[in-house]
Amino acid sequence: MKLKKLLGEQIKRLRKNRNLTQEQLAEKIDIAPRNLSRIEVGESFVTAETLEKLLLALNVTAQELFAYEHIREEKELLSDIYTYLDSIKTDKTKLEKIYNAIKFVKENL
Repeated sequence: MKLKKLLGEQIKRLRKNRNLTQEQLAEKIDIAPRNLSRIEVGESFVTAETLEKLLLALNVTAQELFAYEHIREEKELLSDIYTYLDSIKTDKTKLEKIYNAIKFVKENL
């Protein structure tokens, strides 16, 4: 995944975790909402000035903002899930725990 897209996804995730709309965050960092939208989808990159404002508005360090090694493609995530499930398919206890966890997440999202 490209740097612009990864950074954009991270900004969007942090914004949502703080219950901010694009309009609210855009206002805090003094850019147009459409420009924030373009940043979040990876079409545009932040300036150094905007980056500093983002760090303050989201209350994160640069290290936290650029820590997106956990962001992975859906296919990769599903592949890892299937691999894990395959490795425990004979362990009824673990399968029941996984089932209950998935059910809980589905019902509470």
